[in-house]
Amino acid sequence: MADENANLNDDHGMEDALPSDSSVKPKKAGLLSTLLKYIALALAALIFIVTVVVITVNLLSRNGKSHSEYPIAEEYRDSREILQYYSAIEAVKTSTRDTVPGTVIVKVELGYPANDKATPQELTARLVELKDFLRSYFQNKTVAELRQEEKIKIEIRNEINDNILSKTKIKGVAFTQYDIIEQ
Repeated sequence: MADENANLNDDHGMEDALPSDSSVKPKKAGLLSTLLKYIALALAALIFIVTVVVITVNLLSRNGKSHSEYPIAEEYRDSREILQYYSAIEAVKTSTRDTVPGTVIVKVELGYPANDKATPQELTARLVELKDFLRSYFQNKTVAELRQEEKIKIEIRNEINDNILSKTKIKGVAFTQYDIIEQ
């Protein structure tokens, strides 16, 4: 019995009892661990790349604006108010302030909210003041200044609201005719 126990405890006896394909199991286990290592490396690289991209995009768009958007002036957005226009002002024809004066011919229309009834009444009451203001405004400009049409519209709107109208305000200025003739 002691001999049987000695044989069982003998290392050589155990190897003889194992089947011959036992050398394949350690190779499969090594292949599986290597495959898992590569998968873990790929996932770590993917997480790293996504993190870097997210941080970079957040840093570039810190102010919340996209870099691919085109700036749109407030006057041209879809949410702008629909205006009615006061068109009783006749065309203004005057000369410019240049050393060789040019001629400007302008037909101005003033925009106000569609449901506003007070603004057209005040504009009609101040029609003479409006005509005089527009004539002197264009007479005090040079041809170069008059080429900046959007700036001219804003200046006219602000001057009319600040200096001519008292109870109401206009929202916009439109030119149905804007001719500058240089000599």
